[in-house]
Amino acid sequence: MTTHRHRNFSMAPLWEFVLEGFRGGMETQALLFAVFLALYMVTIVGNLAMIVVITLDARLHSPMYFFLKNLSFLDLCYSSVFAPRALINFFSSSKVISSAACAAQLFFFSLLGTTEALLLAVMAYDRFMAICNPLHYPVTMCRTVCALLVLSSYCGGCLNSIVQTSLTFQLPFCSSNHIDHFFCDVLPLLRLACADTALNELVMSSTCGFILLGAMMGILTSYGYIAVTVLRMPSSSRRRKVFSTCGSHLIAVCLFYGTGFVMYGQPGAVESMEQGKVVSIFYTQVIPMLNPLIYSLRNQDVKDALKRDG
Repeated sequence: MTTHRHRNFSMAPLWEFVLEGFRGGMETQALLFAVFLALYMVTIVGNLAMIVVITLDARLHSPMYFFLKNLSFLDLCYSSVFAPRALINFFSSSKVISSAACAAQLFFFSLLGTTEALLLAVMAYDRFMAICNPLHYPVTMCRTVCALLVLSSYCGGCLNSIVQTSLTFQLPFCSSNHIDHFFCDVLPLLRLACADTALNELVMSSTCGFILLGAMMGILTSYGYIAVTVLRMPSSSRRRKVFSTCGSHLIAVCLFYGTGFVMYGQPGAVESMEQGKVVSIFYTQVIPMLNPLIYSLRNQDVKDALKRDG
């Protein structure tokens, strides 16, 4: 049973929501369906290929590729949180999502997004240890440490998702049950609340800003030391290989952190929900698709492994 807020401002709870998605007629919906399907299929194939290649090729059983495999797994799951329901809703007349399913979507979106942000920082630390402390690297980045670093990223993601989801769904949603988005995100949900959302916005901005800026500072510090070390290397071929490997990671960092900061670090930067939807497509569908392409096209070890397995 769904309860709307009419002029009497009903405070009854909502049992389901409607994901309005994108405006436009049948042709627009068909075009968007094709775009989303293409992005999702490339994401599935690309990330699964990275996972399989890294798992099967013994030459890639190193900490760097262990983290890269986990990044591919995260991107695979991350995209799957949104794409299937969005694809169904393009040609659905109701576009209804239950309150429980909406909360679950927000929870996993927050969990996987935060985990990926932290994992990218862990990957920068791994490169710092490998390049700046090569003698201590095998001991410092042993299998147990790598597993703990990945687990810590998931724990941080889980903590943030619990905070964001619980704070959001304790609000009374009485203005409407129509979410002006293609998935359950914090910002469009806050617009439906008929209570003061200042605390929610403060917590979202502060926690997301802290995570993004904190992780970014770790990444910049790691790459500052890496740059100094690389410039001191006598071998130009060695410098090129290091820059190529680090360049892939820096591109992934800039894409992910840039869009994340615009949307959640400073929510006022996005002037309308329509702009927010466009930005959301980028970080929910495009970036998970691009990551395996970035790492495979710019990484000679991965390209060699693909040739061998192919």
